[in-house]
Amino acid sequence: MARNALRRHDTGVERISGFRFGQVVVDGEIHTRDVIVLPTRVVGNWWRMEGHSLVLQDLEDVIDQIPERLIVGCGAASQMRPDPQTLEALRRRGIEVEVLPTTEAVRRFGRCEPGRPAAVLHLTC
Repeated sequence: MARNALRRHDTGVERISGFRFGQVVVDGEIHTRDVIVLPTRVVGNWWRMEGHSLVLQDLEDVIDQIPERLIVGCGAASQMRPDPQTLEALRRRGIEVEVLPTTEAVRRFGRCEPGRPAAVLHLTC
């Protein structure tokens, strides 16, 4: 996975805090590029195949690690749009998907039981 910076977390609990346009803090580490937060690790510098679209291939390296809930942060102005077929494929796998502006996605993630959600966050537009 040369295109993604990976960091393993031993606690199993990710804490997202301090979001502002272009920046989020996950477990005390500042991320300035889009990020995937999983129960056991964080994938920083996350790139999607088609810029402001989210397709299933964007998640193929982590799909088996996504728990029962995935929170999608679509950016400050919700410019990243999940493909409807991707959402349906995730739901068929038993994953409940919530699509929100990133500020709301960060808040929602914080209200979930630790270890139960994953999040994919677009940090800008």
